[in-house]
Amino acid sequence: MRRKWTALWALPLSLVMLSACSTGNPSAQTDTQAPSADGKVTVEFWAAPNPTQQAFWQEMAEAYKKENPNVTINVSAIKESPTSEASIQAAIAGKDVPTMSENINRGFAAQLANSKALVALDTLEGFDDAVKSRSMTNTIESWKFSDGHQYVLPIYSNAMLFGWRIDTLKELGYNEPPKTYSEVLELTKKLKEKYPDKYLWAKADLVDPTAWKRWFDFFMLYDAASGGNKFVEGDKFTGDDKAGVETLTFVDQLRQSKGLLAQNVTDPFETGVGVFTDLGPWMFTTWAEKFPEMKYGDNYTLSMPPVPDGMDPADSKTFADTKGLVIYAQAPAEAQKAALAFAKWVYSDPQNDAKWFEKTMLPPARDDLSDNEAFKKILEANPQLQPYAANVPNAVPSMDNAKFNEIQTLIGQEAFNKVVRGEIDPQTAWDNMKKAIEGELQ
Repeated sequence: MRRKWTALWALPLSLVMLSACSTGNPSAQTDTQAPSADGKVTVEFWAAPNPTQQAFWQEMAEAYKKENPNVTINVSAIKESPTSEASIQAAIAGKDVPTMSENINRGFAAQLANSKALVALDTLEGFDDAVKSRSMTNTIESWKFSDGHQYVLPIYSNAMLFGWRIDTLKELGYNEPPKTYSEVLELTKKLKEKYPDKYLWAKADLVDPTAWKRWFDFFMLYDAASGGNKFVEGDKFTGDDKAGVETLTFVDQLRQSKGLLAQNVTDPFETGVGVFTDLGPWMFTTWAEKFPEMKYGDNYTLSMPPVPDGMDPADSKTFADTKGLVIYAQAPAEAQKAALAFAKWVYSDPQNDAKWFEKTMLPPARDDLSDNEAFKKILEANPQLQPYAANVPNAVPSMDNAKFNEIQTLIGQEAFNKVVRGEIDPQTAWDNMKKAIEGELQ
């Protein structure tokens, strides 16, 4: 789900830790997590600051306690002041860290892993069994970090899709969304001829350099064009030059066709000003309250990102808006072991993932989401979620680099935003961006 990102993320974790350590905070939680004389263990679990997610974990903790009376899972919400990430950093610095928490994306996990704050989950006994029992072998593969370890157990994976105003497309002679760049450009031409005041993509974020916004425009298109290239691995820029230039060229051609509106417009997709936009499943709850007229298959449909001409659209990849669980290195070994056992217990039963899906509308990070019987009723009742479920294995998480905030800001400042504004040609934009990112990684 989209979150607030602040300048705190740009600070090295070591500076945050140094500042917090000077306060002399005691190691309160770490002490309570140690096993008692009678063998009982307490696991402190920080849930996302979202009532539905907190309620789910509270239910799981109570159920686990009944089967495992010696283990207590204390569930509480991560504080959001100023951000959940800053709260976690402060807790690590003050040695007041929980055993485990959710709500961790891969970029933030890279910051924490670099400072040795996280346990490499694959080094804990039972981790491989947990992955297999949840049927997530393929989904978790793209989460592997550049050092070969897995620091995060993905909980949900929103395979970001593009929404299309299918009602407008049908007026233009289309029964389904276009799948290649040339097809999208042809549709844009027909759209502007029939409706000069409509646009393919109407979104002010297209010219906003804020780092996280690149997940929902550049990376969706780039992941499709590159087959899911990781872009940055370790301290090396590994971007696909051909795919990157093709992505920016496509955006530039949309601009030249007057298919982009990079201005603030209230609800452009819902009102029909734009006929194409990035969509996450969290929007459907908002639409049910604010835009009940938005009906899947009636006036909108969903698709994976379009691909360059010559690529098979069936091979399209997309960005995964996804977060997961981590276990903290400061926690005692027994508490770490108990935390993984709890996670394994939760995910060994697909019915628990079904409860999560029903409560949160966030697709569980499973390879079998679209064909497991446990999710059949949910998907039948919410057909708009079916494309998200089907594409979980085709979704690529954010980069595992501690400087992801700076890197993604450079993507906008040096390339994407400038191309949208028509200030630079795609090849020069890519070259400038690449040089700037390589400098940042040194």
